[in-house]
Amino acid sequence: MPQVHEGVVWLKPGEIAERAGVAVSTLHYYESMDLIRSRRTAGNRREYRRDTLRVLAFIRASQRVGVSLDRIKDALDQLPEQGLPTKKDWARISREWRDDLNDRIAYLTALRDNFSNCIGCGCLSLKSCPYSNPDDILGADGQGALRFP
Repeated sequence: MPQVHEGVVWLKPGEIAERAGVAVSTLHYYESMDLIRSRRTAGNRREYRRDTLRVLAFIRASQRVGVSLDRIKDALDQLPEQGLPTKKDWARISREWRDDLNDRIAYLTALRDNFSNCIGCGCLSLKSCPYSNPDDILGADGQGALRFP
């Protein structure tokens, strides 16, 4: 995480949680995972730097597309220790995730396009269903929905 300078604006947990759209307990959880950091006041209360809002937005957007918190932490660990992350830093992370995100998009598109055929048709006919698995012939290939890319 970047080093603190004198002009930094600090926010109370309730303020940053409200602005970021998360619960205060989420802030504490992210902090326990070393995704964000706070400081303690003289009264032993937490305060978060205002730029933590950008990190929280990154975490939430990443989670929305299915990126794990471990992978998010790896990306955040690549940010500079000195100064604030730049647009170039965020772009580098985006490039590193591009192939994985494209794979997720392809998978979700195939799932969307075939889901109603597989689950939603209501025909309950294993004889005519192109996605059925009679006699569990796909069982030897592993777990999960194997007919989807």
